[in-house]
Amino acid sequence: MTEEAKHEISRERRMKKTRTAMWLLVGLAAVISAFMYVNSIPPAAGKYDDFAKCIAKSSTTFYGAFWCPHCKNQKNMFGTSEQYLPYVECSLPSGSGQTQVCIDNKIEGYPTWVFKDGSQLSGEVALDKLAEKTGCALTTGK
Repeated sequence: MTEEAKHEISRERRMKKTRTAMWLLVGLAAVISAFMYVNSIPPAAGKYDDFAKCIAKSSTTFYGAFWCPHCKNQKNMFGTSEQYLPYVECSLPSGSGQTQVCIDNKIEGYPTWVFKDGSQLSGEVALDKLAEKTGCALTTGK
């Protein structure tokens, strides 16, 4: 094989690597653009947004733990409106202890709802009962 042929093969390999790198960059740019677009879309209003916001304004607190299945069920009742709940995490990250705020408020089980008048409800509480205790209208946004 001549030096010229070797040089030509080497040049073709470099060009192929360059084209591959360019396509990878184009693909990466497309993925990043799609990610940025999806994350720029505001979430749709949740069914219970107004209700959850009212609960938060009513001086009510929802105490729970990340590992608690009943807390998860309680949050799921609100769907995407969960984000507006006045939730306080009581578990330490290890799951083996309680945060000081929950110790101070004598929270002994999860979930626990504490209302403005100082009364408490423990366990999964029906939405209509929360409406009654908080004075918030159980209306849906959709």
